[in-house]
Amino acid sequence: MTKKAFQDYYPDYFSHCYGCGRLNEHGLQIKSYWDGEESVCIHIPKPCYTGGAPGYAYGGLIASLIDCHSMGTAAAATYRAENREMGTQPALRFMTASLHVDYLLPTPLDGQIEIRGKVKGVNGRKVVVESRLLAGGKVCARGEVVAVQVPQHLTPADTKK
Repeated sequence: MTKKAFQDYYPDYFSHCYGCGRLNEHGLQIKSYWDGEESVCIHIPKPCYTGGAPGYAYGGLIASLIDCHSMGTAAAATYRAENREMGTQPALRFMTASLHVDYLLPTPLDGQIEIRGKVKGVNGRKVVVESRLLAGGKVCARGEVVAVQVPQHLTPADTKK
């Protein structure tokens, strides 16, 4: 894809997250985009994310992918709700208030993982996102995340303008 991902709009200060931080060289560096009314992220997992059964993903990887994709989706949805372009100031960044994951099938590590999110609601500083994680066309996990906007006291002055 040639367009910028949601995470590419995060100010540098907010770009160090293990799952979605573009400046975290050891992280997953996921990239999320709009696909109509859904958000989508494609991730190719490394074999080091093996879980209890060889060849299948560790549950923490699945939770991280759902969590970070949902945070990006929350930011993008809030920009949309406010009729603002992504990356405009003040910067919008979200933190996890609640993460619920249902593991439905073992997730194979031998191909791409797709995460698709739908916004259930934007209510002030809170956004609820439903996501599903697919591998080989099968839904392997579902998640619901409550995202809350980062409080102003945790935001540096240059990202508030």
